[in-house]
Amino acid sequence: MVDQFLWVIFPYICIAVFVVGHILRYRTDKFHWTAKSSEFIEKKQLVIGSLLFHLGIIPVILGHISGLGIPKEWMRAVGVNDHMYHLGAIWIGGFFGLVTLLGMFILTFRRFSIKAVRKLSSASDMIVNTLLLMIVFMGMYATVVTNAVNPAFDYRDTISVWFRDLFLLRPDPSYMMGVPVSFQIHILAAFLIFALWPFTRLVHVWSAPLSYVGRSYILYRRHKVN
Repeated sequence: MVDQFLWVIFPYICIAVFVVGHILRYRTDKFHWTAKSSEFIEKKQLVIGSLLFHLGIIPVILGHISGLGIPKEWMRAVGVNDHMYHLGAIWIGGFFGLVTLLGMFILTFRRFSIKAVRKLSSASDMIVNTLLLMIVFMGMYATVVTNAVNPAFDYRDTISVWFRDLFLLRPDPSYMMGVPVSFQIHILAAFLIFALWPFTRLVHVWSAPLSYVGRSYILYRRHKVN
């Protein structure tokens, strides 16, 4: 029953809360749909931490999408054998994971250590920062330490299959039985952050001003006053 809850019921609860929570938040609380920046209080650590985190997290997310969403047989079919894949996952993924971890550590340290920033922060801000730091740390630990200690373990034969089956509505918790604890903690914490997402400042991710890059110039005409 515990495995059934952790690897079937809990993920579906988190996904449902993620979807429904965003819809309700957008319909009822648009005014607070914001990142609520504290840049005016402290800028130096924010810029460094935010830059490192965002530079690292995008490749990390893309790596997770390829590792979890693309079957290993498809990778082999396009010429990416297991050795090449694992080299990329460990070295490239490890590098960007480290960049993400460093950025997240700076942002979390800033939020807790600077009194003015801490006073401005809500309980959800503190929880999100701490949880994100733990998720990134456990991901790095699983990638570097667990893979080194247990090189025979291949998450694409277990975690990836379980993950894809969740979205095919045929979840099988048995795939997660022999998965190392570091991977399990990383996964459960990630699902938890998805459940918390609609109720925190993380919603600003969906409002990234991408159209700003291609915006038209604002033209000003000089008006002469007689």
